[in-house]
Amino acid sequence: MDIILLVLHVVLSLGIITLVLLQKGAGASAGAAFGGGGGAGSVFGATGSANFLSKTTAIFAIGFFVNSLVLAYLAANREVQTDSVLDALIEQPAAVEETIEVPVADDVPAPEAMAPVEDSDAAVDGVPPADVPPPAGE
Repeated sequence: MDIILLVLHVVLSLGIITLVLLQKGAGASAGAAFGGGGGAGSVFGATGSANFLSKTTAIFAIGFFVNSLVLAYLAANREVQTDSVLDALIEQPAAVEETIEVPVADDVPAPEAMAPVEDSDAAVDGVPPADVPPPAGE
């Protein structure tokens, strides 16, 4: 349906362009009105009844405007899924917060159970560190 209306829109617009270009301009007799040929008509004189080209142009123009309104209505009420990043961000559900388990007092070791560390180079659990060289004074 949309394609047919778009093709009709192009045909109507080309028809209006052609019909307007085929018609004789209103200013064609302006030179004659000011003494340039002595015609019977004047610049603001009566044009008489509308001829075939002007009636056809009016019909094409009415069809063009009606077709434009129909196309605008169809475009405004179209259900199209967009691939816009902004639309995707707006429609995302709220993030779910993760719960963090806080350790209970039974799970935490007592401070007296931990051995105090006096020297950073001291042996851990009685085993001297293998890759640390001894101090220079010893």
